[in-house]
Amino acid sequence: MSVTAAAGDSALQVNGGAYEAVIGIECHVELKTETKMFCGCRNVFGSEPNTNVCPVCLGYPGALPVPNRLAIEAIVKAGLAFGAEIPPFSKFDRKNYFYPDMPKNYQISQYDTPFTRGGVVSFWLPDGTQRQIRLTRIHLEEDTGKSIHAGSTDGRLGGSTHSLVDFNRAGVPLMECVSEPDIRSAVEAVAYLEALKRTFVALGVSDVKMEEGSLRCDANVSIRPTGASELGTKTEIKNMNSFRSVQRAIGNEISRQAEALSRGERIVQETRGWDEVAETTIVQRSKEEAHDYRYFPDPDLVPIEFAARDIARLRDELVTLPQPRLERLILHDRVSVVQAHQLIDTPGLADYYEETVALSEAPQATLNFVLGELSRLANETATAVASSALTPKALAEIVDLTSRGAINSKTAKDIIARVWSEGGSPAEIVEREGLGQVSDPAAVDGFVREVIAAQAESVENFRNGKETVLKFLIGQVMKTSRGKADPKLAEERLRALIAGSDP
Repeated sequence: MSVTAAAGDSALQVNGGAYEAVIGIECHVELKTETKMFCGCRNVFGSEPNTNVCPVCLGYPGALPVPNRLAIEAIVKAGLAFGAEIPPFSKFDRKNYFYPDMPKNYQISQYDTPFTRGGVVSFWLPDGTQRQIRLTRIHLEEDTGKSIHAGSTDGRLGGSTHSLVDFNRAGVPLMECVSEPDIRSAVEAVAYLEALKRTFVALGVSDVKMEEGSLRCDANVSIRPTGASELGTKTEIKNMNSFRSVQRAIGNEISRQAEALSRGERIVQETRGWDEVAETTIVQRSKEEAHDYRYFPDPDLVPIEFAARDIARLRDELVTLPQPRLERLILHDRVSVVQAHQLIDTPGLADYYEETVALSEAPQATLNFVLGELSRLANETATAVASSALTPKALAEIVDLTSRGAINSKTAKDIIARVWSEGGSPAEIVEREGLGQVSDPAAVDGFVREVIAAQAESVENFRNGKETVLKFLIGQVMKTSRGKADPKLAEERLRALIAGSDP
């Protein structure tokens, strides 16, 4: 009996045979609307329990739902962003099941006629591999309430003395993105979810805060012999409340199934939860099928038909999306995958970078400043790069000055710090204060000779083979020149004059 896994859980060896993981994700995203999906109650996180409720979202007899138009338009925009088909006809269905925090004992959802079909989510893995995951659909439904199990020491239901229910979340518009089983590792699952999150933030349809429950996901996991077309028996993992949990839970479940197969056991279709403390998946219940929910069209809601002009309007309203921008950064500007994600995931930073590059025409030099000195200042001052006084035009001037040797890197950093808070033109500051780099060999020699005379002991150590002393001597030249000497030329002249090969 043996089980081995390659990096990223994408390839497994079970008793000498090659296996692969097959993963599908159901991602639930609460929409950022003012009101709930079918009533006028406020859609806001953190209110006192059971204060944002009414007869409609509590399911009182005779209360009739009215669809939230902005929530429907948000779903359509999400579908268009991923190249999905928007069917002209759609309807809401009732998904029937009992759960303590669901007041109606059914959920208004969609079954066979969702608002979007198909689509593709593209993303890059940290190693530079590009992947595409097909979407089955994106549909719209209402969220459930929230059960709070109290009185236990470990926070689990089994140790609770009583349970409470908060219905504030019941009826909040919930978008469910269902992927095809195209994901092959825990690492890919996280990258896929990050791509979804990036897009929803750009569209403004959700704040996707996992810590507040506005982004939640379930993973269907199975394994099969590599190259097989038939799917293995799947298990569904729930209770994953962070991307870290998603990666660990899926990785753990892949290993559990592989080990079970290696022992000759049969995988049972079931719903499992992720236990963060024990770091393992645990059985919760047998897995339901679609027929268990007894779907039927909701009789209180009329079908919805989209006019072509409405789809065209929503398409025109799409903002700049993360994926095409990532493609420009990675494929055109040759930015690394990690750095490209840093730009995209920091609000306003990608815009700032691209505006600067349009002026500087130097992607790599601009990137070095943006992710280096500018990001450091942003952290120290708690000021977004785009909100500082250092405009893209000013940074482009600094890129130009350094690239043609008019100033050195130390002067560039000093000017960035000044302009960051005060504003102004770097080129004018350099001209006015005489901060230009000294690149004349004769002038640099003067600084170098002064340092050699003042640092006799360090010079002797360097002559005796202590190479590290050279950095100190270069620093002294920069200090003597008030930071204006060309550092490369300073090093070259130090070596030559100390060696005595130059007069």
